[in-house]
Amino acid sequence: MATQAHRCTCFIIPPSMLRKLADTATSQADRCLLLDQCETSAYLRGQRSISPVATGVAAVGEKRRTVYDANHKTTLPGKLMRTEGGVAVADAAVNQAYDGAGITYDFYREVLKRNSIDNKGLRIDSTVHYQNKFNNAFWNGQQMVYGDGDGKLFLGFTGALDVIAHELTHGVTQHAVPGGLIYENQSGALNESISDVFGSIIKQWKLKQNVEQADWLIGAGILAPSVGKALRSMADPGNKELTWSGDDQPKTMAGYVEGGDVHTNSGIPNHAFYAAAIALKGNSWDKAGPVWYKALGLLTPNASFADMAKATSQAAVLLYGADSPEQHAVQAAWKVVGVV
Repeated sequence: MATQAHRCTCFIIPPSMLRKLADTATSQADRCLLLDQCETSAYLRGQRSISPVATGVAAVGEKRRTVYDANHKTTLPGKLMRTEGGVAVADAAVNQAYDGAGITYDFYREVLKRNSIDNKGLRIDSTVHYQNKFNNAFWNGQQMVYGDGDGKLFLGFTGALDVIAHELTHGVTQHAVPGGLIYENQSGALNESISDVFGSIIKQWKLKQNVEQADWLIGAGILAPSVGKALRSMADPGNKELTWSGDDQPKTMAGYVEGGDVHTNSGIPNHAFYAAAIALKGNSWDKAGPVWYKALGLLTPNASFADMAKATSQAAVLLYGADSPEQHAVQAAWKVVGVV
């Protein structure tokens, strides 16, 4: 189980993106809103969970979802709106959060045989309508929290399945990696990358897309057209035509930013997974996904990219055998990005 110290608050929108958008804001009010939210994100990220993680064990295969409404305030979890098995309500954000959590749960259960976020049947709690015009969504170590977006730059976060799956996967990583992954430097970039990897896989799984059909974009649909098309591309990190004008992700270690934002450097392991999945063909959840998932249990809290390369190679051996095509594909992928 993750230690208290490594149970961090992880956001889908990096502070660097909020700052860049603030620099180009057309009004002082918009600029102040973005900068205030950047400070809020930094404050929340710096906090450590002080209350216990939701308790209670569900039977294997039993979903338990609850969705709350913060009513544009910051008190969590808020007013209870929907529980497991409850009918859809009038609030679209509530229903989207409920459905996205269910799809994510189903993927981990059906494909990877994981019993919820902690593998022990943890109830999946979500809160929508956090703050007013809040341009982010995050996992705070215990639950999911969604802002509505300001309607100008961000159009809401509950409508994108890969965003929901990305954030819930932070919870999986918190529990699956012994001690959790420290949220800084290369281990922090791995933390973000693992969430992008499974966010993308789960979207592909839901859409029944193979690796050639998938768009490999993260957050497509949450940005206003004036901002861009998506947050990140796993197929071509840093390609601003595919994402947005401020995309600074490196594709290989040649562009690695020492001490850089974890969302920036995550482009390198992201592209390694993409390269492995393309080489293995078919569906990303058939071979590449299980290898990355198996590797989580082989990592330590301060794991580097090289450690992840070694762990995925070991995982491929455990799943498919030494000197297997799967192991070779994984090893070749890390060479593509210059990690090995």
